[in-house]
Amino acid sequence: MQAWMTYNARCGTARAVLDILRQRDVAPELREYLTAPLTRAELAALLKEMQVPARAIVRWKEKDAVAAAGIAADSTDDALLDAMAAHPILVNRPIVRTAKGTKLCRPSETVEALL
Repeated sequence: MQAWMTYNARCGTARAVLDILRQRDVAPELREYLTAPLTRAELAALLKEMQVPARAIVRWKEKDAVAAAGIAADSTDDALLDAMAAHPILVNRPIVRTAKGTKLCRPSETVEALL
């Protein structure tokens, strides 16, 4: 099975999802989005695949980055996409894509639905 995921090695949930995938003999292509940021177009495509609004994948607990980006919960999807493209730390993770779909896998066990 082919898989792709956004990854941050410092994120416990991302590490747990990667472990689950590997236990199931899935070796995903990792996108270390902090060093190789997702473009606005890539983010928009992920949202379309997941059928969720942009606010669903914003990492709101990054208070300093949220403030620096000038966004709020009532910001438009366009503003949120711009902010996540400019400040990759704002992208919640891990987002996993397989042939069965694409989703934000928090908690880590939610990745099972994609396998």
